[in-house]
Amino acid sequence: MTIWAATACGAKGKGMLPLPTRRAALDHLRRFVPRAGASYASGRNTDPGPGKPSAVSRLSPVVRYRLVTEQDVVAEVLGRHSFSAAGKFIQEVCWRTYWKGWVELRPAVWQRFLAERDAAKREADVMAAEAGRTGIDCFDAWARELVETGYLHNHARMWFASIWIFTLRLPWTLGADFFLRHLIDADPASNTLSWRWVAGLQTAGKTYLARADNIARYTEGRFAPRGLAEEAAALTEPPVGPAGKLEALATPDMAAPSLLLVHHEDLNAESLFAADAPVRGVLAACDPALLWGDAARRFAGEAMADAATRAETHFGCGSTLADRLDAETLLSAARAVGARQVLTPCAPVGPVADALAGLEPVLAAEGIALRPVRRRWDAGLWPHARRGFFAFDAEIEGHLRAEGML
Repeated sequence: MTIWAATACGAKGKGMLPLPTRRAALDHLRRFVPRAGASYASGRNTDPGPGKPSAVSRLSPVVRYRLVTEQDVVAEVLGRHSFSAAGKFIQEVCWRTYWKGWVELRPAVWQRFLAERDAAKREADVMAAEAGRTGIDCFDAWARELVETGYLHNHARMWFASIWIFTLRLPWTLGADFFLRHLIDADPASNTLSWRWVAGLQTAGKTYLARADNIARYTEGRFAPRGLAEEAAALTEPPVGPAGKLEALATPDMAAPSLLLVHHEDLNAESLFAADAPVRGVLAACDPALLWGDAARRFAGEAMADAATRAETHFGCGSTLADRLDAETLLSAARAVGARQVLTPCAPVGPVADALAGLEPVLAAEGIALRPVRRRWDAGLWPHARRGFFAFDAEIEGHLRAEGML
C-alpha cells in the first residue's frame, strides 16, 4: 500500500523536480502521462536513489500547492488511459484528497498532533537521527537526502517512518515534524496521517514494518540495513471520535466589488473563478510563517509570483505580492480597490485556514465579507472520507463520471 503520495517530487537540482510555474507543471505532467498505466503500477515502489529516473511522477509539490489540481492530473491521465489501466495512479492521486477530507471532518486530529509534538522532548537521539548519525545505512542516507533535496521517494518515507518509530523508538510526532520542516510537498493532512498510519494509529492496530529484505529489493541493492525492529507493535491513543460534517460555506455575492486573495494552499485561482467575476484586484500573499521549511518557502514563494501573474491576466486587474497574511495587509489591499468582499480559495485544515478564521471577524467589522470558495473536486469527495480509504476509493469512479471525466 502507498499512502504518502505516489506523486512524490524529484530531487532538487537534479532536473527531476518541476519548476514552480503552472506551465512547467503541466509540461511535466504531460511528459509523465504515457507512463501512468502499467509502467507506473509495476515500478512505483522502487527507489533507485537521488536524481535517478523512477516510475513515480514527481508531481507532488505542484499538486500540493495546486499549481495543477488533482482534477487536472486525473483529466490528463484519462485522456491517454482508461480508468482501469491507470487505476493505480489515479488511486494514489486520490490518497491526497482522502487525507485532506479525513482531516477536514476531524480537525481535532491536527490540533492533537501539534500539542503532542510541542510536548515531546527533542533529545540527543532525535538530533542524531535528524543528522543521519544512527549507523543504519539506509536511514542515515534518507535523512541527509531529505535535508539536502526536500524530497524522499514515497517508499523511502514509509521505511524511514517505520525505522524512526519501531527501531529507534523515537516520538512519531517529532519524525512527522522533521518531514514538515524539510519536505517541499509537506502538508498537514498527508504528512500527519501517513505517520499515524505507519504507527498504527490511523487504522487502529495496523502498522507498517520496514524489513531489510524489502529495502534491499526496492532500492536495487543500494542498502543492506542491520538491526531493524522485527515487530511493530501499534502505538495507542485516546479515541479520535466520529467524523463531523463538512462545513457549509456562505455563497459569495458575485455582484460585489471584490479583492481576490491568493494563498499558497491553492495557486490556481483562474480555474476556480470565472474571468468575469467582480475581482478588482489580486493580493497574492505567501506568508513564510505559515510554511514550515526553507525549501517549501522558496518553492511556494516562486510559485506565488507565477500565480499572481496568471491572475492579473485572467481578471484583467493589478496584483500585489505580499509576504504577510494579516489584517493590516488584507484590509489595505481591499480598501485600495474598494472591495466589499474578499474572495479566496478554501484552505484545508492547517495554518492558512487558521489565519483566515482569525481574519474573518476583523474584516467583518470593517464591512468586508470573507468568502472562501471550495472546489467541486473537494466538495464532491471530502464528505466520503468518513471511514477507511477503500470505502472512499469506491466513490472515485462515480465522482469522475458525475463530473464528465469518464
